[in-house]
Amino acid sequence: MDDSCRVSEVLYVGLCDNVGTPTEVAVRREIMDMAEMIKKPAQIHRCYREMESGSHREGFRFKSSDRDSMLWSTNHKVITDISQSSVYDLSKHTIIFMEDTATPPGFVRLQLLTSQDGDIESSVIQFSDGMYISNLKWRQIMLTTMVENNSYSDTKSHGPCASGVSCYVEVDVAGCFHCSYWSRLTCYWRKRCTLHNWPPNHVFDDILRNGCHFVSVGSKMAAAENELEWRMSFSQAEQKLVYSLNHTQFLCYVLLKLFLKEIVNRDIKEPFLSSYFMKTTMFWLVQIGNISWCPNNLLDCFWKCFKYLIHCVHRGVLPNFFIPQNNMFASKLATVSGVRARECLLKQLNCYYEMGVTCLLQSPTVRKMMVEPVLRNSLVRMEPLLRHTKSSAYTELCIKNELNDEHFPQTDIQESYFILRYIIILSNQSLTVYEALASQKCTADVLVQVTFKYLNNSTKSANKKICITNRLIGNLLKLAGRVGDVSCLFYLALHYHRTSRYTEALHVTARVKSRLTQPYIMCSIVDQESYNEYVAGWSLSKRMRRALLNHVRLHNDVYYIQELDLERRVSQENGTLISYISPFVLTEMLSVFCNYRLGNRSQYLQSLTDLQTLLLYDDWRYVPLYIRDLSWQILGICQHVVEDLHGALQSYQQSLSQIPFHKIQNATKYRIAFILNRFSERK
Repeated sequence: MDDSCRVSEVLYVGLCDNVGTPTEVAVRREIMDMAEMIKKPAQIHRCYREMESGSHREGFRFKSSDRDSMLWSTNHKVITDISQSSVYDLSKHTIIFMEDTATPPGFVRLQLLTSQDGDIESSVIQFSDGMYISNLKWRQIMLTTMVENNSYSDTKSHGPCASGVSCYVEVDVAGCFHCSYWSRLTCYWRKRCTLHNWPPNHVFDDILRNGCHFVSVGSKMAAAENELEWRMSFSQAEQKLVYSLNHTQFLCYVLLKLFLKEIVNRDIKEPFLSSYFMKTTMFWLVQIGNISWCPNNLLDCFWKCFKYLIHCVHRGVLPNFFIPQNNMFASKLATVSGVRARECLLKQLNCYYEMGVTCLLQSPTVRKMMVEPVLRNSLVRMEPLLRHTKSSAYTELCIKNELNDEHFPQTDIQESYFILRYIIILSNQSLTVYEALASQKCTADVLVQVTFKYLNNSTKSANKKICITNRLIGNLLKLAGRVGDVSCLFYLALHYHRTSRYTEALHVTARVKSRLTQPYIMCSIVDQESYNEYVAGWSLSKRMRRALLNHVRLHNDVYYIQELDLERRVSQENGTLISYISPFVLTEMLSVFCNYRLGNRSQYLQSLTDLQTLLLYDDWRYVPLYIRDLSWQILGICQHVVEDLHGALQSYQQSLSQIPFHKIQNATKYRIAFILNRFSERK
């Protein structure tokens, strides 16, 4: 084996460590796909669809990645031929005709034929003999919608998207229109796919079934953007194409993205190349490149992609993968600054070409992956590593993080019914183990949500009805505890505390506490050796129920517990959707509250001491830095409840000094003022 093959293998293994093994990437994708599938019935019930797109959906987990999604109404029907309108209900559907003549390739105009939607009617402008939807007005409607949604902060317009920050993650939402039919301009793409037999037939058919989208941005060939033009988006098709890549192809795509971000575009404010160009390059080379895509050929794969890219920059033409007539460099080359940027880029790429594949070492990420194995004298035969299996603990930590990353929205009881009914249908189908875990997690989440939603919406009733309701709620939460992770048991304890059943709440809390002390418990960290030893032989489902532990999520639009209601309301008013509590903190908090109500002085004082010790001496393994504002607040509330006002004051002051993740400072200041007032009354 020559040196190039050996270096390719080292690079392959390094990328698996940094980006993900085939198993980890499959976990990410299958859990996201299942979550989207489960949310679909409730979305259709509300006449809309949302689809995550972008790098995160493709399986990347870069620290700097934002989240992209596409949003459209299911009552908006885009047609490519007037005869297609006959299949729709004109009394409820808005019919839009797509025109792809007299527009640049890859762009269309959308003519409104019939409307049942006020937003669309306010977005049209007259052109020629018809009414056409303005991309500018539609973007403004999407931005206004996001601003009015308390889920987002720092909202702004970003290209065709409305951009905002939700739970400290930047989110780009593209309001778009979905079309089940394909433009005539894609006929060459369809013929090319058949000719080259890529993508595989089942992927190709799936892409055709799902249609395409139109996003609110026009071509920029002129100085001003054309307000009537809408760009054709193939995001859903691209996601399916990325899914169909083998792992070597996927890692080559990673290399192209790293090469662009850390080398080519480093320190450049307005780069000529974008990551979408890298994806397009990848698709062309996979389809027509005649390359051997295997681990020991990874460097050669990258180099051929690089040569194709430099060829495109030299010609000033990068054809769109779906519509080759659409030169994606055209809008950039329409300006003087764009022409200059291309000239500078070409010189830069020629320098890298002279360097050969060693140019990759200018990337800090690649350099770390390549140099460290050499320093460890491990640049040898790598066959055992190419199978690259990580310990079950490491892989299941990945599963845990992906499951925890999926937020199932707070829905009303009817929508929860749709979701649960669909999960029952899915359970009778053949699911992968990761899809089954996502279904299991969603079931637990929805059961918890529907019970507390019902409790919050229920009015005062007769004692007999209250008894029946409490029994029903208890049974639903017990079921959630049986199918969810360890943290799901806390919701049952919260319900018992809320209904003054303190002994039962303590019993559940004791069960959870006994699990927290197990050597195999997996929270933000895990003892891999103990975990692998203890859970050997358990199914993944059982491991999730018995070993996986997450921070407890309390949605701020739902009332859970009286003692934290002030924090809930203040956090919600400041735009925070969810409060996160460490299970180690919540265990002691419930123990303090319940034992205090029962008059068990020694027990609540011991729990109070344990909670204070945890916050003082924890090295962030059990109570991460970002949730310590609420954790210190909880300690203060516990001390306040048992009349330790001096201790409570110190804890509230500690809360104010933490990262304001939950935005509860006003609640903290109110509690401090209350204590100071009590002190002044005693004088």
